Amino acid sequence: MKYLIILGDGMADWAVPALDNKTLLQYAHTPHMDRLARMGRAGMLRTVADGFHPGSEVANMSVLGYDLHEVYEGRGVLEAANIGVDLTSDEIAARCNLVCIEGDILKNHSSGHITTEEADVLIQYLQEHLGDEHVRFHTGVQYRHLLVIKGGNKHLHCTPPHDIPGKPWREYMLRAETPEAEETAQLLTELIYKSQVLLKYHPLNAQRAEQGMDPVSSIWPWGGGYRPQMAPLTHTFASQIQRGSVITAVDLIRGIGHYAGLRTIDVLGATGLWDTNYAGKAHAALEALRTDDFVYLHVEAADEAGHDGDLALKIQCIENIDKYILAPIMQAAEMSAEPLSIAFLPDHPTPIDLRTHTAEPVPFAIWYPGITPDAVETFDEDAARQGSYGLLEGDQFIHAFMQEHPSTTQ
Repeated sequence: MKYLIILGDGMADWAVPALDNKTLLQYAHTPHMDRLARMGRAGMLRTVADGFHPGSEVANMSVLGYDLHEVYEGRGVLEAANIGVDLTSDEIAARCNLVCIEGDILKNHSSGHITTEEADVLIQYLQEHLGDEHVRFHTGVQYRHLLVIKGGNKHLHCTPPHDIPGKPWREYMLRAETPEAEETAQLLTELIYKSQVLLKYHPLNAQRAEQGMDPVSSIWPWGGGYRPQMAPLTHTFASQIQRGSVITAVDLIRGIGHYAGLRTIDVLGATGLWDTNYAGKAHAALEALRTDDFVYLHVEAADEAGHDGDLALKIQCIENIDKYILAPIMQAAEMSAEPLSIAFLPDHPTPIDLRTHTAEPVPFAIWYPGITPDAVETFDEDAARQGSYGLLEGDQFIHAFMQEHPSTTQ
């Protein structure tokens, strides 16, 4: 048996009045998701443990069965792993967004989805003017970058910028949670304000303004932590996984894959946005399964549409996943001589009305040759609540999927 998890980031949603009070998964045309649910078994998964923010790093680590209380260290360290920044024991790594601010309001968390090439110019500029032996800026992907603080303290309260579009940004500035973190909080606050002065007059922002694009107004550090201690999946499931891979355009998911012992597969045209190369990702997954025992295929598109509050675009992203990823993979799986187990799910909801993540459980479906189907006929939030897996949490999902505990599938 080989194993494939297909994760549509942020696909889950609330009922939308404009869609006759259907969720987007209920409204969208998704015949292949429905067929997978009909052929397999469904359930709900609680991906956000008590006390944790419903971030994608939290939810994806939960999907893979990691105990967040033991291994969670924030987004920064995961992205550091992805870009090859090896942290020492006295360093913290924080996600460093490039954000757009208009007056007192944070307009968006992505500076209008700035390109990596443009962002690199600004990150190098900030490193030149603000970096020193204690502060290092590293270029990541698009608006997502890295800030490393030597001697920093991770005990900070930081609001993710994608949680506050349209809100007064000063009300959400980071603060120390312990007296020991006061110095780090003060340093980061100074860096934020200094970055705003430096970025305001950078020529790249003038060019973006001329082209009608959002300027980069500020850095926004958050999600800082120390180097995590995560057991590779090849250890946890040694009898089933000798080699595994992750396919994603998102740096933090690549970082999770790194610590989980998975190799990263690059796909030409994978953007992390609505225009990502869906078909290319499906092809890459099927090619990887020729040599790998386990593949984690992550698609960011619907989540970004949710953050933008774009209803039509999020529906399109969901339908694209169904048509260009799930359809060819299911066809190949049913024709393959080697059995393949497929799990399909979101990591968390990103409701259109809220434009950020929530912690509600998400639907999932599992199919493999020979599984006895339950009564679920469609893939959506309401139908999955009636699934035979019930409500899972912690590492129950990954063990049910890997069939380490057959009793969970009876």
